[in-house]
Amino acid sequence: MSLSVPRYWREIRYRYRLIGERCTRCGGLYYPRRAICPRCGSRELEEYQLSDRGRIVSWTVIRNPPKDYERFAPYVVALVELEDGVKILSQIVDVEPEEVKAGMRVEATFRKIREDGTSGIIEYGYKFRPPIESKQDLS
Repeated sequence: MSLSVPRYWREIRYRYRLIGERCTRCGGLYYPRRAICPRCGSRELEEYQLSDRGRIVSWTVIRNPPKDYERFAPYVVALVELEDGVKILSQIVDVEPEEVKAGMRVEATFRKIREDGTSGIIEYGYKFRPPIESKQDLS
């Protein structure tokens, strides 16, 4: 499914930076963004910067991918629970499928998602990978 160029450009900020929304009435957090809070029905939502770290809740290995994703196969798609409690689906990269486990720590990384034909939009966005530990984290 192709994404229109105007819609793609309108959503870049949210796709690239993991920006969701928080209900100012009940505190519910959502991604992707919503016009109405599904918990309390409020329309008073504000942008919220989601955590870029989380843990894998569940996953599957895609061995027969849909069109435009053939070159990634086999690849892992996982339900990731971010540190702030929001759950999102994402591809898991930089790890072999057999190494993925429930509870595995992951962090967001910016990657190419797909190309819309040879002359279309090249879509970028977040995927998740095992965290790269800094020297401070190892000491």
